[in-house]
Amino acid sequence: MSVVRINVGPIHPSTHGVLRLVVDVDGDTVKLVEPHIGFLHRGVEKLCETRMYMQSPSYMEKLDYIAPLAWDELYVAAVEQAMGTPVKDGAQYARVILLEFQRIASHLLWIGTLANDLGQLITAFMWAFRDRAKVIKLLEDVSGSRMFYVNMRLGGLYQPLPDDFKERSYGLIDYLDRTMPEYLDVLDKNEVFIDRTKNVGALSRDDAINYGVSGPVLRASGVREDVRRSQPYYIYDKLKFDIPVMRNGDCFDRYRVRYEEILQSTKIIRQALAMMPDNADVVGAPIKLIGPAAKPDPVVMRREIPRGEGLIYMIPDKQRPYRISLRSPTFINLAVLPKLCEGVKFADIFAIMGSLDLVLAEIDR
Repeated sequence: MSVVRINVGPIHPSTHGVLRLVVDVDGDTVKLVEPHIGFLHRGVEKLCETRMYMQSPSYMEKLDYIAPLAWDELYVAAVEQAMGTPVKDGAQYARVILLEFQRIASHLLWIGTLANDLGQLITAFMWAFRDRAKVIKLLEDVSGSRMFYVNMRLGGLYQPLPDDFKERSYGLIDYLDRTMPEYLDVLDKNEVFIDRTKNVGALSRDDAINYGVSGPVLRASGVREDVRRSQPYYIYDKLKFDIPVMRNGDCFDRYRVRYEEILQSTKIIRQALAMMPDNADVVGAPIKLIGPAAKPDPVVMRREIPRGEGLIYMIPDKQRPYRISLRSPTFINLAVLPKLCEGVKFADIFAIMGSLDLVLAEIDR
């Protein structure tokens, strides 16, 4: 046996970020994959502990530049619990709608980039970015920013929804319901995509639980866990939607879970729009550099963000968080990469890594 050590990254187009992999190969067979992280570490948790409560949402959004609204909402929800601030009824509907649009945008980008990484699938890449652009345009018009929204305020949103918000939202989900089946023709029926994903990087149900993975990676391995169901927040307990679950836990199943989640998100949005009162008051409190009147109890806030279960543990103080700790779903999901890459071909590393939907800014923090 002649084992050769190869460095992949930290600047490599298929890692989608500054991730370094140390790979031992025997011929074309992978013997070991060792992730090296930390190239993007910024000390976000400590930064939040040195600033007033509502000075930190912009830091949260930088954790996941693909789905910034998800971390924005998660942090603001933790502050709302610490300060005892209720969320307005109309804002609960609005937040659910916007969060599901953010989930759709995130999954579309993932589908497009995975297809592109696996080669000869530029059609899916162009379609995904075409459809995502329409979702991003709506989020931009709601918040005033195209990439980082910082749209959450205590008890609601930064500003009122556009007058034509419902009409445009209905039009957008109607459009997505028409276009999404087209992806099945270019992916599920594509021999290259199937060969690169089927039975590649399979994660068993037991291993998925033991490693603590979450989100689509967990559900692709047959575990029906979704915070929107197990610990509902806002209006999720009033909505009817399914939790897509697969069995094999391979790259193909992780793709199908995310694809099906897009369809479920359109169902959630349609129901929330129908239930949301017209001209609902969604504007939250203006940013004030104040804290709770008394030191509250520690806060644990969970959310089902696009890449899995996001969690914030916060020990509040009167002026700012005394301690804040973030559980990043992609940090946990990355830990399973060495397990998934044992014995695969070198080229399969990039299919497996892509199927985990990694965002390095969220991993390093």
